[in-house]
Amino acid sequence: MPLLFTLAKNTFGGLRGWRDERVLEVLRRDVMFVARELGRPVGYVALGRAEGEAIVIEQLFVAPSHERRGIGRRLLAYAEGYAIAEKARTLQIVVEEDNEPARSFYRRNGFVPREPELFELFLPRLD
Repeated sequence: MPLLFTLAKNTFGGLRGWRDERVLEVLRRDVMFVARELGRPVGYVALGRAEGEAIVIEQLFVAPSHERRGIGRRLLAYAEGYAIAEKARTLQIVVEEDNEPARSFYRRNGFVPREPELFELFLPRLD
């Protein structure tokens, strides 16, 4: 957990909305999938349960030195698989309106905007 926190803070700590306490809470509480290269973490996705039948991506992070290498897509695939296994109807994420690169990433991966900052992916049912 300290490595993941340091990795995220070094990249995003100065951005609007960053709160150490919030990030630490998510890292302690949520289900985590971690991407590693040579044994060192280079990204992660943190997943929590929302009200109803949704799994929420609380954080999806890839170290800047490892961007554009498919790591984010693979982490998203793990998140989707986990949500399906948990019988969730949707996978959701909040993306700030001014974060166009992230919004574009989620659109390319099948998410649709439901509210100004809420994106949602409808999942298949395994009944």
